[in-house]
Parts: sequence; C-alpha cells; structure tokens
Amino acid sequence: MNKKLYIFALCLITPVMLTLFSKAKAEDRVPIYFSADEVEEDSKTGIITARGDVNISREGMTLKADTLSYDRKNDILTADGNISIMHPDGVVVFSDHAELSEKMTKASISEVKAILADESRLAAKRIKQTSEKDKHFFYAVYSPCDVCQENPKPLWSIKARKITHDVSNQDVYYRSAFLNIKDVPVLYTPFLSHPDPTVKRRSGFMPPSLASNKYLGSAIELRYFFNLSDHEDLLLSPIFSTDQNIVFGGRYRKMLYSGELDMSGTIMRDRKTDENRGNINAKGRYEFNDLWVGKMDINYASDGAYLKDLSLAGKTETWLTSTISAERFKGRDYTSIEGYSYKLVSYSLRTSNFNEYKNREYSKPYILPLATYEIVSDPSSIGSYFKNTFNMASIYREHDGTQTQRGTMINSWNLPYTSPFGEKYRLVASVKSDLYYIDDYLNSYNETYTGAVTRVFPQLGLEWRLPFVKATESSRQILEPTIVAVAAPNGGNKINKIPNEDSLNAQLDDTNILSLDRYAGYDRNDTGSRISYGINWSAYGNVIGRTSSFFGQSYYLNDNESFNRSLGNDSNFSDYVGRIFAAPNSYIDFNYRFRLDKNNFNIKYSEINSRVGTSMLSAYISFISISGRNKNAPDSGLYFFDDYKERKELYTAINAKLSRDWSLSIYNRQNLSKKDRKSLEHGGRLIYEDECFKLIFNTHKYNSTDPDYDDGYEFSVTFLLKTLGSVGSE
Repeated sequence: MNKKLYIFALCLITPVMLTLFSKAKAEDRVPIYFSADEVEEDSKTGIITARGDVNISREGMTLKADTLSYDRKNDILTADGNISIMHPDGVVVFSDHAELSEKMTKASISEVKAILADESRLAAKRIKQTSEKDKHFFYAVYSPCDVCQENPKPLWSIKARKITHDVSNQDVYYRSAFLNIKDVPVLYTPFLSHPDPTVKRRSGFMPPSLASNKYLGSAIELRYFFNLSDHEDLLLSPIFSTDQNIVFGGRYRKMLYSGELDMSGTIMRDRKTDENRGNINAKGRYEFNDLWVGKMDINYASDGAYLKDLSLAGKTETWLTSTISAERFKGRDYTSIEGYSYKLVSYSLRTSNFNEYKNREYSKPYILPLATYEIVSDPSSIGSYFKNTFNMASIYREHDGTQTQRGTMINSWNLPYTSPFGEKYRLVASVKSDLYYIDDYLNSYNETYTGAVTRVFPQLGLEWRLPFVKATESSRQILEPTIVAVAAPNGGNKINKIPNEDSLNAQLDDTNILSLDRYAGYDRNDTGSRISYGINWSAYGNVIGRTSSFFGQSYYLNDNESFNRSLGNDSNFSDYVGRIFAAPNSYIDFNYRFRLDKNNFNIKYSEINSRVGTSMLSAYISFISISGRNKNAPDSGLYFFDDYKERKELYTAINAKLSRDWSLSIYNRQNLSKKDRKSLEHGGRLIYEDECFKLIFNTHKYNSTDPDYDDGYEFSVTFLLKTLGSVGSE
C-alpha cells in the first residue's frame, strides 16, 4: 500500500476509534488496528469506507475483506467480498457478506463456511453471534472429514436446522439434526447436545456398549461419567442383561498432589445359584515424603469362573496376586516392606488336575511382612565397598499347613579392579546368616518338623573379564571371555527342616550362569564350589545394526549340590546356555535363548522372538519350548508354582497395511506338545481409519480346557466418529 494512503487511513480512522471508546473508561479502552489500500468518509452520512486488502483487529479477532464500511452513528461495521474472520479460539469463518455491531461483539454473516480449531468444517446459511459471543448456525452442516473437488461429499456429517455454540458454558446444541453417511440420512434426533471440543472433562452419559454371550445373554452397558473435580471422577457402568438381570459396575479415579488412586469392580447376584459374585481391581501410589512411597495393587474375584463369564481382564490367569508395599530411597540405602495374597482362579487347572488344584488352593500363602533393607557404603581409597542386606518374611496359610518366619542377613565386601592391561576383576566375599522358626513342615521324607533353625553360609567369588575391541571404519566388535570362580561349602541347606518357599523356580540360563547366587529367593543357598565360564561377542555398526551372542557353562566340584540337583543334573558339568541377538537393520530383529543338554546337545529350553518386515507388511514369531523336568529332583512341585510338564508353544502374527485406510492383523497361539496339539487361541482384526472415522472388526476364539465352557468365536464391531465418540458391539 502507498505510504501516503496508509497515513491518510490512520488519520481518518482516529475519529472512529474515539467514537467507539467515548463511553468507556480510559483504563477499559481496547485499541483497534486497521489498514487498507484506500479509505474515504461521507461527510453527510458519517459512513467511512475502506477498500482493498482491508484488515481490522480488536481483542484477538481479525477481519479481512475487499470492502469495509463503518456507520459511526449506528455502530455497524459491514464487510463484503472474500471475507475471513479469525477468532481468538482458532475458528476461521469465510463469507462474502458480514455485518458486525456493538464494537464487533455481535455479528450476522450469510452463506458462511468455517474451519474450526480442530480442523473440522462447518457450513451454514447464516451465522449470528450475540454480544455474549454465543454463535448460532442456521441450516448448518458439520463434518470433520476432508472435502475436495474429487470427493465433495464427506464420509459422514451432521445436518441441523440450528446449531448453537454456548461459549460461556462450553456446550454445543443441535435442533432437528440428521446424521448422514455419504449424504444419506441414517439417524434423526430432535435435540442433541455435547460439550464443545475445548472441554476435556464433563459429567454426562457416555456411549453404551452392546454384548451377547452364553452367561449374560443379550446385554447393554450404560455408562455415566461424574466429573467430581479436575482431579477426581467416577464412572457408573451397570450392565442390564436378559439372563442375569443387573451387574453393577463402576470405576473411581483420583489424582492426588503426591499420588494417585484407581479402583474398579463389579458385583451381581447369580440368578441360578442365588450367590453373590464380583471382582475388585484397585491400584494406588502415594509419596508420603521425599523418602517414602507407598503402593498397592489389589486383584480379587469371587470365583475362578466369574472373570470368564463376564469376559473381564484376567480371565486366562491362573492366580490373581494382590500386593501392598512401602519403599524408602535415601542415597545408597533402600528399604521395602511388602505384603502378598493370592487367589486361585484357574479353571483349566481345576479340570486337568483337580487334586493339584485343591492342593494349591488349600496351601496358598499370605505373606506379611516381606521386609528388605539394603545399605551400600561409600567406596574406599582402593575402590572397595560393603553391601549389607537384611530380609525378613512371615508366611501364613489360611488352612493347616507350613508356617514360616525367617530372618536373613547378608554381609558382603566387594572389590572391583581394572588392570593396566584392561582386565576387569571383581572380588566378592560374603556371609549369609539365616534364622527360621518353622511350624508343621512336612518334608520330602514324610517327616514333620516344628522348631527353630539357624544357618550360616560363607561364600567367596572372583570374576575375571578381558574385553578385546576391534574397530573399523564401518563397525566395532567386542569379544569378552569371562570366568567366575566361586568357593563355598558343600551342603548345609537343611532341606529336611527348612521349606522352600521362594526359590522353587530354579532355572539355569544366560542371565544367571555367571552370578554368585542363582536362586531367586533366600530359602535355598547356592552351595558348593564351581567355575563358570562364558564368552560374549557383539558387533555394532556405526550407523545402524547390532549383533551379539553369548555361550557359557558351569563346572561343579561336587555334582550333588543344591542348584545342580534342583535341575535334575547328575554331572559335574552343567548344560550349555546361550543367546543370539541380531538386528542388522530396521526391517528385522531376532532373539534366541537356549539351554542344551551337555551330553547330546538336545534342546532343553529354547525361546525365539523375531519380527520381520516394514510398516506395510510385517510378521512376528515367538516360540518357546521347555522340556519336562525331573519330578524326583529336590524341592519340586510344592504349593502353587508351575508344574513340570513339557511345554511347547508357537505364536505367530501378521500385520498388513492393505491400503491408506485399511489394515489387517491376524494371530494364532498353537500348542505343539505331543499330548495335546491344538490351537490355544486365535483371532484377527480388520481396521478402517481415515481422518474422521474409524471402524474396527474383531474376532477371537480362546480354546478353554474347562468342559463347562463351550467356547465359540467372539465377534465385536466398534466405530468411532471423530469429535463425537464411539459405540461398540459384540
């Protein structure tokens, strides 16, 4: 614009600004910013007219037009030609004619189109804005879908006689509204309202869920959300069914200044048995101060079949575990106090081995407290440090059975050292002291013991590593042989007096073969002297790619020691263990872990995980094979831990991007053991998703081993309309 015209326009608009603010207090006056290519004033009518690239702004609202005229007497601003009005909330309105009054707080616009803050689109015959900034859209069409010349009809839209946006209450109201799919009406409602897109939380009804299964029959879940505060809410979700009347459900969440709480559950009365049934899930975390934090994770079901009947989370679990704990972190010190309880919910175990099911249910433990305190000293001048661990546990059982109280203290001295040649050493000397009081322990010799037991177990370990590094322009390779020598007394576990509560699941693998203590808990000591050796190799590309492998074995000076015998091994040499990992590029990764028989190299344990493909097409494979363990090995088969049956499973999944909007995924979990070769679970999902609509087709079949259940395919369909919500059925 010509500089002289611009100065002239500013001079002419000054009287307009004085007129607009003549009735306002000086401190309340808000400036108007104005520019145009040409400005003129009619002295008779008092109308100021601006032409050519007109821009006018006030309080965050900007109006652009080809022509703008202002009637000073009536305070009416009229715009014509290529109008765009940008609101502070991000809404942009387009039209060819607009009329604004009362200092641009009221507006009437005809033949309007708008792009909302979330990029949704709206068109109306006329828009009227009140002084309260409420917007009224007459004969309006709304859609979040993209519209172009090739596809002028959106996938879905809402047409209404009137749409009102209540700005102060953040609500949107529809009158005489139709939901259209490809411009075809499919649903009519005389009245509809919902919060506007700026609202994140609001009390009200949520979309219902439809379901149908053998236990409930046909059912509908209604959901009402209570927004109790900005950090607290309650969801009531009763299920009304044809076969079981009402299942009451809900969820309560609260965010605290120093924690959070999330509780959910259901309760009902079974029509056939007239028994109360239900479940509870509760998680919480609270920071008492800078040092202490408390946690809880409560999981309960009235019976094992309840989660299956209602298809709730955990329906395939064997045990529901509940924990409560408090932890303290301060410098190099750590403290924890925990409690555990268990609920057996495995219908599969009940049918396959009822005696084992009753035994596990009968002897399930309650653990309170399980307390640990660790303190690590500062390094000395030579780099050595002390580590002291104190642990205690009290284990009770609801019915008659073994009761255990234990106190354990482990004092160790650690000295790491790196030689001038790059060798890495670590010397560890430790003493473990235990004090038990045992009540009614039936040992493997069918003898019952009650009384106090003490145990002292010294141990000395030396670790040696020597990494060799080779670097080239494109990669680096590291080869690291490792030897760990452990000196410890033979025997002394006193298995005839001390039950094995926390060290049953003894496994030798690549993660623990070089450890000083390979048991997971405290009840069994890794007795006997041994030498473990292994070799690590890894290669790294400078830009992409990584490969690594490990292979190791142990030699026991006495083949009759605790950990070796718990694996059913009767030789001085252990099995071979190892792993192979390869990720040469972003299209493939492969991980293989194994344990091979030391005599014939038969596979005793193998686990394979691999993913191959791109975002357009990828496949995932997971295979696990565990050979049956020796049932005559010491400390096997007690209480509620895994049995010793052979297990072979293969999980496969394929994910494909069929087109820009369509994707498909299918999966299958297959049992490959000799006695029962069958699919354990399979299903698939087909998804359509574009910028405004999502449609999900699900199918699933879980092959239960419980004869009370005749499992069939489960189907579900869920669709989501962007900005409005989702509705699902199954």
